[in-house]
Amino acid sequence: MKTAQIRQKFLDFYASKEHTIEPSSSLVPHNDKTLLFVNAGMVPFKDVFSGLEKRPYTRAVSCQRCVRAGGKHNDLENVGYTARHHTFFEMLGNFSFGDYFKREAIQYAWEFLTVELGLPKEKLWVSVFEEDDEAEAIWVNEIGFPKNRISRCGAKDNFWQMGDTGPCGPSSEIFYDHGEQIAGGPPGHADEDGDRYIEIWNLVFTQYDKQEDGYLKPLDAPCVDTGMGLERLAAVLQHKNNNYDTDGFQSLVKSVVDLTSKSSGIKQDNASVRVIADHIRSTAFMIVDGVIPSNEGRGYVLRRIIRRAIRHGHKIGIDKVFFYKLAPVLALELKQVYPELKLALANVEKVLKREEERFAQTLDQGMGILEEAIVNLKDGEIDGETVFKLYDTFGFPVDLTADVARERNLTIDMPGFEAEMTKQRDRARSAGDFKTTQKGVDITQETEFLGYQQLDNTTSVQALIKDGELVDFIEAGDHAIIVLVQSSFYAESGGQIGDSGTLSNNDIKFDVNNTQKQKTGAFEHHGSVSNGVIKVGDVLEAKVDARKRKRIARNHSATHLLHAALRGVLGETVTQKGSLVDSDKLRFDFSHDEIIAKADLDKIEAMVNRRILGNSMVHTDVTDIETAKKKGAMALFGEKYGDTVRVLSMGKNDFSVELCGGTHVNQLGDIGLFRIT
Repeated sequence: MKTAQIRQKFLDFYASKEHTIEPSSSLVPHNDKTLLFVNAGMVPFKDVFSGLEKRPYTRAVSCQRCVRAGGKHNDLENVGYTARHHTFFEMLGNFSFGDYFKREAIQYAWEFLTVELGLPKEKLWVSVFEEDDEAEAIWVNEIGFPKNRISRCGAKDNFWQMGDTGPCGPSSEIFYDHGEQIAGGPPGHADEDGDRYIEIWNLVFTQYDKQEDGYLKPLDAPCVDTGMGLERLAAVLQHKNNNYDTDGFQSLVKSVVDLTSKSSGIKQDNASVRVIADHIRSTAFMIVDGVIPSNEGRGYVLRRIIRRAIRHGHKIGIDKVFFYKLAPVLALELKQVYPELKLALANVEKVLKREEERFAQTLDQGMGILEEAIVNLKDGEIDGETVFKLYDTFGFPVDLTADVARERNLTIDMPGFEAEMTKQRDRARSAGDFKTTQKGVDITQETEFLGYQQLDNTTSVQALIKDGELVDFIEAGDHAIIVLVQSSFYAESGGQIGDSGTLSNNDIKFDVNNTQKQKTGAFEHHGSVSNGVIKVGDVLEAKVDARKRKRIARNHSATHLLHAALRGVLGETVTQKGSLVDSDKLRFDFSHDEIIAKADLDKIEAMVNRRILGNSMVHTDVTDIETAKKKGAMALFGEKYGDTVRVLSMGKNDFSVELCGGTHVNQLGDIGLFRIT
């Protein structure tokens, strides 16, 4: 069975079980600073599991693109040397948000594997948490699974938790037995690390809320979160012991071999060939999702992977710029399921080629220094000073140097490297870097936003927050937060700052200097009480600062015109990365890997001003996300959209069409003169 068939069969099976099919989200997590990349299928649903977000369904299924190449889940150093590690993979998953639980989760999984896919029942093995009698009973009594093929394992392997506190629960894993000809034992045995028994599916039963004192408080609505690697499942169904031998990798592996000289004798099972085939998948999709090579954060992970691939190409004799040539092969392979890669292909190739050209200039020099250091080694360890020099001067990521060392049965002096890094940071640091956190209070009731139609409204106080705590009243002189049932105030979002204004009633007055939105949808009106006492339940008149709102709207509409003009002059590879829209100015962040010429800046400015002088009406259309996409509406990078969206169209012939929840002018002439500074 082909990989594409497996993917579709999984989605169709759970759709038949009343699950809503969710498309893969971006590799860049939405509103989650704890992760560099989405590394599991449940990540896009974290707020749903934690109760911060409500979806219009209680069952979902997805095939999620994932990257594991940094942080806690880092598979980078193993890629190419094992049969199943990848920097990029697809995770099949089904999810229940307070709907079904263990019984249905296990029954569905068993039906899919043994009936839909036809896997032999005798080739499967199961593990459960050692204290989860309920899960074992379902496997034995309802599925009829042999008890002697069930392993009861400890928390390390079969108990999942999101963090030190919060949602958690036991899991049950399903393994496939590749046969006694392969070394290894079943889960829970001393030789479980062998390749005979391979985990293919993990069923997590989130039934507790772990408290700070360690108490496991039962959840009112237990959830299910499952994950199954598509590549692993394809290997099982295609009777392969190595993921790189499956159909999903074959066109890439063959293309890499074709880039080598015939006289080299490089074969498809070469570790470097597999490294390159894997790395084009992760790097291409990172670029599609707006990541560009840099020296920090996500951009540095991308740079590390690209440079590792280039080094492996160098190792197998590919001495010309080559990596970008694999992107079209990948786009063709996945054109049906991920058409966004084909649409962004020109930009992907451009970014990869430029990064390789930059690194090629120092690769040979750096390798020369590394080889010299290896020749002079006395104790089998490359010193930290050399590792740092390669990193700092020649752009060698540390894991690239470690890769070379590993191939020579050497190690690197990581403490020595870290000491050199500390010295550099101390030299560069001119001021302390402090991070402060403030205790927050989550309000579950969403605030109804009225601000598209009006700038004032009468409503009641839903909650009061002072010093990070819920309070019953606030009084003159207090700095606090007021949460209203309804509000005309726009809460900061999509780069647009929050509204300011007043909340008042007779002798009561609260000056709002900022408006923020919680994940729950509750609007926080930040400010201070200038007169009177305000209590929960009080009725107030909410009045937005109209003059400031108008100036903000002018700048926000201008960002849309600027975005369209940038794409018109510099090309459609320009991707918005963020913006700041306030009452005095606008800032527009975008990805572009070249310095913009003065002539192009003049063209962009003139293009925006022509649309402003045209003074056409700004049209707003509320529709579903699919209709908006068909209309060509652009989405803000990293922003999350619901099933219903606002589409803003500006200028003659729909010069700019974007999804946007912000506030805007009615006619483009209201913007006034536009100037880039």
